[in-house]
Amino acid sequence: MKKLIIILVLLLMCGARLFAQTGVEKPLTIENYYKVKWGHADEFIALWKKNHYPLLKKLLENGDILSIKAEAPILHSGEDTRWDFKVTITFKTEHLALDYSIVDPYKKQIFPDQDNYVKAEQQRFELVIAHWDVPVEAIVLN
Repeated sequence: MKKLIIILVLLLMCGARLFAQTGVEKPLTIENYYKVKWGHADEFIALWKKNHYPLLKKLLENGDILSIKAEAPILHSGEDTRWDFKVTITFKTEHLALDYSIVDPYKKQIFPDQDNYVKAEQQRFELVIAHWDVPVEAIVLN
C-alpha cells in the first residue's frame, strides 16, 4: 500500500509539473513493469492480453491513449532486477493517465460475464511478484 501511495504522489507531481510548465496538459508516457512467478510469464501475458489489453485498445480507439507497446526480455537478469513483461502506454493527457476509472465503462461491455472476468484477473494478479509504474519523458539530445 505504501508503494502505491508513493507512486500516486509521484504521478501527481509529474502531472502538476507538466501542467505548471505549459498551462496545458501534455501526453504522459508510463512504463508498467511486471515481475511474475518463475515459469508463469507466458500465462501472465496470455491473461493480460485476454483481460486487460481489450480495455486499453478501447481507450486507444477513443483517443484517450495515443500508443501501447508491450515487451518481454530476451535474456534473463538477476532476481533483484528481473522483470518479465513491460507495457509502455502514452496517454493523451496526464489527467487520463492518472484516472484509473477510465476503463470502468468498458469492463461490462467487453466482459459481460463479470464473474469469469474477476476470476481471471484474480489469477493474473496472483502470478505477480512485483509491479511498478514509471512515468517517463523524452530527453532531447540535440
